[in-house]
Amino acid sequence: MAAPLRAPPPTSLSFFSSSLFQIPKLTSLSKPNNSFNSQFKRLSISCQTATIPILSFTGEKIGETFLDLKSAPPETARAVVHRAIITDQQNKRRGTASTLTRGEVRGGGRKPYPQKKTGRARRGSNRTPLRPGGGVIFGPKPKDWSIRINKKEKRLAISTALSSATESMICVEEFGENFEKPKTKEFIAAMKRWGLDPKEKVMFLMMDVNDNLGLSSRNIGTLRMLTPRTLNLFDILNSDKLVLTPDAVDFLNGRYGVDVEIESGDDEEEEGESEEEGGEGIEAGEDSTVTE
Repeated sequence: MAAPLRAPPPTSLSFFSSSLFQIPKLTSLSKPNNSFNSQFKRLSISCQTATIPILSFTGEKIGETFLDLKSAPPETARAVVHRAIITDQQNKRRGTASTLTRGEVRGGGRKPYPQKKTGRARRGSNRTPLRPGGGVIFGPKPKDWSIRINKKEKRLAISTALSSATESMICVEEFGENFEKPKTKEFIAAMKRWGLDPKEKVMFLMMDVNDNLGLSSRNIGTLRMLTPRTLNLFDILNSDKLVLTPDAVDFLNGRYGVDVEIESGDDEEEEGESEEEGGEGIEAGEDSTVTE
């Protein structure tokens, strides 16, 4: 009887299905190639200009906008994004696991029973690791798991991910004031008018989220409502659809655009910038230099 076939496990990040992050086919080295030196070309940061439709609150198309961001070349895009996402995930580890050694366990100052004439094994302390309740040998202690990444590389990873997700990206006019009171049902109805499935993973990027809008969307488990301060690489990769506002598009073009030049002090290595969200942790227009 043949063994049943098992389906491959699903990937944790839905964005990795993009063709940009597929492993390229390796060229055969058995055939001679006269242009061997021509393969090693200087890699440069490219730009991808994408046209994004602008929808009204009722779901009608009212215009178009452009997203012109830096992106890493296909040869290095996978490595840049992988390094940035690993840095974000590893910096979330608190490293607070701790056990007590026999010197830290309370009690055990006196000998439990006499050395001889009891018929039992000799025992000098209740804190011995050989007994329940004693110390732990080679147990975990608080440790710093954080790693650092170059700031230019981190920004390039975010802009590359955004550039590759433009096909599943839409722009919606400012709609925060349309919610006079918290109403999840109205928010789901608005998503359907925009062509969004509430069962899919959707990320909203807005410059400001008011109270009524935040309360209307927080009960939708597949939805992430982000601001420039909480924008992070994991939510971009883990989303099936991305929804921006016109102000958010201007922010992305102003921060990750082709014409943006990072100051000389910004290329220093940095740790995870946002402990709670794992994102950049920087307000729009705020200087983000790292001081040692």
